[in-house]
Amino acid sequence: MKREPFFWVTISCGVIIMAFILLPLIEMMRAPSVSMLGQTIKDKDVLRSIWLSIYTAGSAALISFVFGTPLAYLLARTHFKGKQLIESIVDLPIVIPHPVVGIAILSVAGRNHWVGQLMAELGLRVMGSVTGIITVLTFVGMPFYINSVKEGIEGISPRLENVSRSLGASMFSTFFRITFPLAWRSMLAGIIMCAARAVSEFGAVVIVAYHPMIAPVMIYERFEAYGLKYSQPVAVWLVALCLTLFLILRLIALPRKAQV
Repeated sequence: MKREPFFWVTISCGVIIMAFILLPLIEMMRAPSVSMLGQTIKDKDVLRSIWLSIYTAGSAALISFVFGTPLAYLLARTHFKGKQLIESIVDLPIVIPHPVVGIAILSVAGRNHWVGQLMAELGLRVMGSVTGIITVLTFVGMPFYINSVKEGIEGISPRLENVSRSLGASMFSTFFRITFPLAWRSMLAGIIMCAARAVSEFGAVVIVAYHPMIAPVMIYERFEAYGLKYSQPVAVWLVALCLTLFLILRLIALPRKAQV
């Protein structure tokens, strides 16, 4: 069967895009020697920064799961005046420049704001703390979780929930027995997207908490101080570890696609 020109256009564009994405990453991962990679992963500061990145990104994803799921359900199942405004506000952290996010958070968490004063009384500190990093990562990652779960719930027929309610089940019971089992893969996808966005954040974190260092900040510091030679190994380990974690999560979500 003769291929039409449009087919070759799609193939060509696909090859260009794959090369655009993979070529820089492959060259970066080929640059450090095996011995340098081994020395880097034994560095306690590197291990600490990578672990902190995973811990804070995971915490941001967990917070998004707890607080974002009810809002995603509300946006998926109800229509009300101002809904588009709420959806726009949810998406706002996606388009705000990263340093602005850090400045905005510090504006609220500072000593001159009542929220900052309340946090100080509770012994919580944002500036230069793990709490501050998690706050930033939750801010930038939550929209990805909410949008993913919202789309997943919209794909579930409301009739299933209506039948459950007509049989006397409460909204809580209906959600956990009907909606959650059908939407959990969308929630998992949202967690992956939230964590992926969070683990890559740099600009806002630098403003709120340069120390303790997460991996992107350490990579930047080593690049500024020593150049590519000493920043590349840390970047390679972070990419490899994140790729492994996200691949495992996506494999968990694979059975549904296989069934379809």
